[in-house]
Amino acid sequence: MDRLEGARVLVVGLGRSGRAAVKFLRHLGAQVWAADVRPLEELPGVEAELEAFGVPFMLQSEQAFRNKDLIVVSPGVPADLPELEAARRSGVPVWGEVELAARFLKGSVIGITGTNGKTTTTSLVGHILKQAGLPVHVGGNIGVPVVEIAQLAQPGDWAVLELSSFQLVTTESLHAKVAVVLNVTPDHLDWHRSWEAYVAAKRRLIELQNPQDPSVLNADDEVCRAFGKLRGGATVWFSARRPLECGWWVEDGRLFHDGTPWLEVKEIPLRGRHNWENVLAAAAASERAGARLEQIAEAVRCFAGVEHRLEFVARIRGVEYYNDSKATNVDAAIKAVEAFDSPLWIILGGKDKDGDYRPLGRLLRDRARGVLLIGAAANKIASQIGHDVPCIHCGTLDRAVAEASARAQPGEVVLLAPACASFDQFQNFEERGRKFKELVRQLEEQRCD
Repeated sequence: MDRLEGARVLVVGLGRSGRAAVKFLRHLGAQVWAADVRPLEELPGVEAELEAFGVPFMLQSEQAFRNKDLIVVSPGVPADLPELEAARRSGVPVWGEVELAARFLKGSVIGITGTNGKTTTTSLVGHILKQAGLPVHVGGNIGVPVVEIAQLAQPGDWAVLELSSFQLVTTESLHAKVAVVLNVTPDHLDWHRSWEAYVAAKRRLIELQNPQDPSVLNADDEVCRAFGKLRGGATVWFSARRPLECGWWVEDGRLFHDGTPWLEVKEIPLRGRHNWENVLAAAAASERAGARLEQIAEAVRCFAGVEHRLEFVARIRGVEYYNDSKATNVDAAIKAVEAFDSPLWIILGGKDKDGDYRPLGRLLRDRARGVLLIGAAANKIASQIGHDVPCIHCGTLDRAVAEASARAQPGEVVLLAPACASFDQFQNFEERGRKFKELVRQLEEQRCD
């Protein structure tokens, strides 16, 4: 179904990508309806956008799905909704926004997925290719929706796309010229229903490649190694922990490509071993896109990092404050903790995603002075790690920052790495991170009074 002029299309979910899909479909000449579980008064600015494109709004209901030729769902809309299952049974295609874009996207795709590190790696690949003078567009689960890139990209351009499991599960025809899978550890199991379904969503990125297309995979990750068996000679391996026969690795404080050193670890401006992995993966993908080793090294040296990813906020009376609000699962929080040698006060909590916090507790036993708990998951976290590290119930982020300020001593670190989603108290992890930075800056101002 590649010609959409005159087609009756329902767009479900009116976040950023859903609204972009509405505009794109109207540009293609489709008849469009829009639906969301929230009423328009809870969707600032959406009513005016829909009116501008002549698109009627409907509350998400069985009626909204009737008599449609195509349904386009936003990431996060459960793929197994009864209404969607009924549509599929009746022969109505159900696409995600990425699938819609993929059918019209010109140029070549570098697709990047993984449980953790996607945003940093995607941003870094875009930065490297831009520094190397290659035409590049960056988006997907980060920043620009893919349908907007589909309207901009030309043959010969690179589209560097961060792709979440939510997006991949509703994608059928996206062809990644280069696919990157950074790691696969438990996450979003409340949404995917099972570990197997989550892994299958991640695997979809490489299953949709052509046989000769390279897949960049983490040799230290068990699931990635299994994915590599599907790809055979098309696999490009990377490892931040051991030398490889060929590929990209770290050894004796240097980064290597097929035995050639090209960068010193100390030159990487990002904190933590996990960011060595991100650099290796980004370098491997960028090299396949045409960047030279010296261009990659120079771009890495001047990469400023990404907001909400181990972002330094301030140093107040000898205490450093770091914002890693993007650490929305246990594995990400573990990587954040491992990036520090100084004693930690860590802020944990939010909306639980069926996580197991016990491995984090064992790590914090020797690294943390205490845990400051916030949000809906606080009791569960305390029950799983309270025997390893002191837990202080704070409830809210402002209370946690105040407790951290009162307790932390010079030379210690206050780290926001919640290991949970943000949706119990915030709209998203960005809002949570911005609030943390605002609270820390208020502390700075108080110290200056």
